[in-house]
Amino acid sequence: MMEKLTSMVYWTHFVSVALFGLGLLGFLIRRNALVVLMCLELMLNAVNLILVEIAMKTGTSEGIILVVFVITVAAAEVAVGLGIILNLYRIKKTVDLTSFRILSG
Repeated sequence: MMEKLTSMVYWTHFVSVALFGLGLLGFLIRRNALVVLMCLELMLNAVNLILVEIAMKTGTSEGIILVVFVITVAAAEVAVGLGIILNLYRIKKTVDLTSFRILSG
C-alpha cells in the first residue's frame, strides 16, 4: 500500500504547494506586518491541507491530530502577533516593517 501512495500525486498536492508558495512569496516581499502575519497563516494552512490529505489516504488519524495541534499553535501565534503589532502601531503609528528596524538589537 505504501508504494501505491508514494507514486500517486493528487490535486491537493498542487493546491497546497501553490498556497505555500504564495504565502512564502508574500512573506518575503511584503512589508506590512499584518500581511506578513496572514502569509504565515497561509503557509500553515497549506501544511494542514497536506496533513489531512495524507491522513485520509492512509486511513490513520495521526495527520488529523497534527492538524489540530497546528491550528492551536497558529491561533496562539495570531493572538501574540496581533498583540505585538497593535502595541507597535501605538508607538510608531504604522505597521510597516521597515519602520521597526530600530527595534532590532
